Amino acid sequence: MNMHEILRQNPEIWDTFTRKEEYNSPIRDQYDRFPHYASRNRDIFEPKASQYLNEHGYSVKYPHDAPFAVCLTHDIDSVYQSIPSKGLATLCSLKQGKLSEAFHSITRMRSKKMPLCNFSAIMEVEEKYDAKSTFFFMTESPGELDYSYTIEDLEPEIGSIIDRGWEVGLHGGHTAYLNAQEMREKKERLEKVTHKSVLGYRNHFLRFKVPDTWECLSKAGFQYDASFGYADCAGFRNGMCHPFRPFNLNTNHEISILEIPLMVMDGTLDHTYMRLDNKRKWEFVKMLIDRVAACHGVFTLLWHNTDMNGKNQEMYENILQYCNDKGAWMTDGCNICRL
Repeated sequence: MNMHEILRQNPEIWDTFTRKEEYNSPIRDQYDRFPHYASRNRDIFEPKASQYLNEHGYSVKYPHDAPFAVCLTHDIDSVYQSIPSKGLATLCSLKQGKLSEAFHSITRMRSKKMPLCNFSAIMEVEEKYDAKSTFFFMTESPGELDYSYTIEDLEPEIGSIIDRGWEVGLHGGHTAYLNAQEMREKKERLEKVTHKSVLGYRNHFLRFKVPDTWECLSKAGFQYDASFGYADCAGFRNGMCHPFRPFNLNTNHEISILEIPLMVMDGTLDHTYMRLDNKRKWEFVKMLIDRVAACHGVFTLLWHNTDMNGKNQEMYENILQYCNDKGAWMTDGCNICRL
């Protein structure tokens, strides 16, 4: 039996897997997202659908006989540091008597880039753990709500990412999650920069609507999506820690897109949503990793390039170290899609 046939045997798990409660739900947050707090599924920290699959003989094989996989991703919302923040860094360096750092900050004020255009540094961190990741870039234009940078300006950096063997995907803007034509057009724009097909997608702010966004992604020609997770709570939105083909309850058909469900976004753990301190963050993330490992699933992590500093970067490296010690295969969305 395939995945859907197994899950259908348990109506409660099937309803959770398909997210039946989200169909036509009037409860949406400010970004038109169905929030975790509105869900009847209160076992979000347990991958119950994946556990059920395992109990009924479902299994996935990973390279090098790894016991589970980790899908590492970065949403590139911003690549520039603002002039005020550069000025503040200069003043702080001067106050501390660090003249060389102050001089460096002054020279940076003449450039829009740095230090957020830190893709090479991120790849160097991941290389230490034999890991790769996906960088999701936006292709918004001036005047659009989420415009932050011009993708063509980053062609050298993107070329370097691809040449080193990492993946580049599309980070869809504010309205794309319900617009297949917009998805397709922005995919094509990114492909003119990457000079290769763009396979993966994640929407900005994790804007997503079941099942419409999946249908749009399929029509736009993507092979996989990595948007499907809650912004307000980490965990397993539909009980899955395995990639899956979504099922449309309106048409009673499988949707031709692979979903790599998202378990943890860096911002979800912080003060805006879950409000965890560093110690509780670490224990919580380890718990989720352990539950994915027990199911031989895929732990999907979103860590913004803007959070690659200080304690946040330390947390990211701790996650890589922990997964590496457990024998995980740590890779990008494209490689997960090819399993």
